[in-house]
Amino acid sequence: MKGTVLVIGLGLIGGSLALNIKKTHQAVRIIGYDINNEQLRLAKSLTVIDEVVPSLKEGAEQADFIIIAIPVTQAEYIVRELETFMLKKNVIVTDVGSTKEQLLKTASILIEKGVQFIGGHPMAGSHKSGVTASKPHLFENAMYVLTPSPETSDQSLKELTELLRGTKAHFIVLSAKEHDKLAGVISHFPHIIAASLVHQAEHYQKDNELVSKLAAGGFRDITRIASSSPAMWRDILIHNQDALLEMFDHWFDEMKEVRKMIERKDATDIYTYFLQAKQFRDQLPVRTKGAIPSFYDLYVDVPDYPGIISEVTGYLAEEEISITNIRILETREDIYGVLRLSFQTDEDRRRAKVCLERHSYQTFVTV
Repeated sequence: MKGTVLVIGLGLIGGSLALNIKKTHQAVRIIGYDINNEQLRLAKSLTVIDEVVPSLKEGAEQADFIIIAIPVTQAEYIVRELETFMLKKNVIVTDVGSTKEQLLKTASILIEKGVQFIGGHPMAGSHKSGVTASKPHLFENAMYVLTPSPETSDQSLKELTELLRGTKAHFIVLSAKEHDKLAGVISHFPHIIAASLVHQAEHYQKDNELVSKLAAGGFRDITRIASSSPAMWRDILIHNQDALLEMFDHWFDEMKEVRKMIERKDATDIYTYFLQAKQFRDQLPVRTKGAIPSFYDLYVDVPDYPGIISEVTGYLAEEEISITNIRILETREDIYGVLRLSFQTDEDRRRAKVCLERHSYQTFVTV
């Protein structure tokens, strides 16, 4: 495959796609544009891209493929700008946003001019951001949703899939409406619930300061996703309004039923409610990447003595195993404490487990 690919937005996703395309298609030229000059400079110095373009117009008009790798609201502005340029005939434009239907409506101004617009959503991410966190294997085994418009040709869909072949992702073709409903169920609505749980804890803390102390354990873990970017989630919720409002109606009805179970102390129905949730959750794929980035945690029993953390991390550093986060869950004098180590991938966690057990540490994982 030959041609020129313009990547707009050199963050984690844009940078990782650029690296992947360079690795898979050596004859393809990657040019980059970003309003953040520092990210652009880093992308060029790290050879994530081949060339920096001085303006969006100049880059867009020479591109055979345009990848819009910026948040959904900004992506709409870019689409409107692209409409004013002299783009190549049948140029293929795609994006990486978490919502698709509203952007596809905006992209109709491009489609009317013969542009092949194919929405995209690679369901992979990281707890790090920026071009320096880019990696070509980020999308491996991830679900990558493509949402072509009714006017998209089969040939264009085939060409985009070929361009992204090296991601080793699992491609799924959906309508934009279907995508937004599915993303709402497994990503957008859970973020709302996580944020609401945190707000509830904050409310009760006004009456009892113990709330924040007790929430430091499991509560903090189950609400991790509430720490995501507020600006990003503001935009996603506004863009996926219809699907989310429908889910709220269903959620309210379900919570009313749960409330009734508790009111009447219906032990059987309460048990069945939790049993069904457990059964469905337990059969979900463990190793397949989903819409919410996975947390690859390893728990390590450690004795309480000075230098224990540097000792553990030192063993991992010797084998070049990167840790994304480390947290002490429990440590008291004369008893074993627990370290929770977080990793970027399941493979890193597996290697860390082997490494530490070789040094006589007891480790365990949860699913």
